[in-house]
Amino acid sequence: MTQRSAETRKRPPRNQRRRTQKRERLVARVTAEDKAVIAHAAILAGQSVGSFMVSEARKAALQTIETRERIVLNAEQSRRFVEALLAPPRPPTKRMIAAMRAYKATVKSDLD
Repeated sequence: MTQRSAETRKRPPRNQRRRTQKRERLVARVTAEDKAVIAHAAILAGQSVGSFMVSEARKAALQTIETRERIVLNAEQSRRFVEALLAPPRPPTKRMIAAMRAYKATVKSDLD
């Protein structure tokens, strides 16, 4: 059995697939040159300009989210991070003690 046939069998028939309704709208002003480049790329991808724009913008958005929300550490940074987590806590500095007192004086909690 090929991979394609296995994937095809998992999907429901086209007439039974639920389509997400598109109710939101995005508008962008572009230069004539940008529009021509995007239209050319859409043709090469075999898509309409609108679907090309949405699919490529979504890919870029997901990539941006991925790179900005994940912290990647090299081996040395990872080692230092773990050591800091496992180390016993340091005693609070005078500034930290003052900050904790100021916090307790200004913030009321149900736990107090």
